[in-house]
Amino acid sequence: MSSLRPFHPLDLFKCNLTNLDSLTENYDIGFYLSYLARWPSLFTVVEGQRGEINAYIMGKLESSPAGYQHSQHYLPWHAHITALTVAPASRRLGLARLLTQSLERAGDQYNAWFVDLFVRESNKVATGMYRGMGYSVFRRVVGYYSDDPTGKASGEDAFDMRKPLARDKTLKHIRERGEDHRVWPEDVW
Repeated sequence: MSSLRPFHPLDLFKCNLTNLDSLTENYDIGFYLSYLARWPSLFTVVEGQRGEINAYIMGKLESSPAGYQHSQHYLPWHAHITALTVAPASRRLGLARLLTQSLERAGDQYNAWFVDLFVRESNKVATGMYRGMGYSVFRRVVGYYSDDPTGKASGEDAFDMRKPLARDKTLKHIRERGEDHRVWPEDVW
């Protein structure tokens, strides 16, 4: 039996097995701790019976700076999934869905327009999972990732995927065929 709970600083020493995946972004300790300090209620783990970390989500609430309000790339108040990962032995148990739904509920509580995330174009398993949870591609960020695990290029595109929340009743922040809408890393915040 696993349980959902807030992330604690000492959990950093338990995340190794969860992070051992070529598609999981790894960050330095300061980055994890900055999220924990700024958005503690949006940094959640799934803890196993023996105290191991089976999965975690790092989320935040944000918008673009006010000075960019009239930019075509302006982002209104929204929730963002910075990292979501599940340990290999705990996959296909619905943990990613459970964690994602917890951030979506928080986004609704804080009156956010949508939840968004970035995922590698080549990560077909993740894009399929997110589509199955109601996310769609809003735009393609060309060369967002500086490496390309397929070896075909020096970088890899990201899909900026979004799911509308209760506030976005008219689906104002969703678009059809987002894969065809190309932007550059400097266009996203």
